[in-house]
Amino acid sequence: MTLPDAVKSTPRLPLDQDGGPVFSAPWEARVFAMTLQAHEADVFTWSEWAESLGAELAGDDIHDQQPQGYYDHWLNAFEKLLTRKKVTGADQLAELKQAWDEAAHATSHGQPIELKRGNT
Repeated sequence: MTLPDAVKSTPRLPLDQDGGPVFSAPWEARVFAMTLQAHEADVFTWSEWAESLGAELAGDDIHDQQPQGYYDHWLNAFEKLLTRKKVTGADQLAELKQAWDEAAHATSHGQPIELKRGNT
């Protein structure tokens, strides 16, 4: 995957030897792709994105017993930026997270998780 220079310079972005992003779970790749799509749709500038992510990463506490992963910070920054830009509201995000958690708990291991229409 060839990334634009601005994306490659994102704070602490894990890259492989070929300069592509590294993901340890499918949801990480999805939120990465959603962020790029939102940027390409002019929802925010890459500078705004880097500032939002940087603020999340700066909140890392080296003494935290359960530190967040890089893409947990990425997701938090993305949600905050979408809320700040009034693309979505915090209540909508909370409802979607609850619906996702309920669907995940109701889904057998190895099966795709599906949200029922009307829950989002």
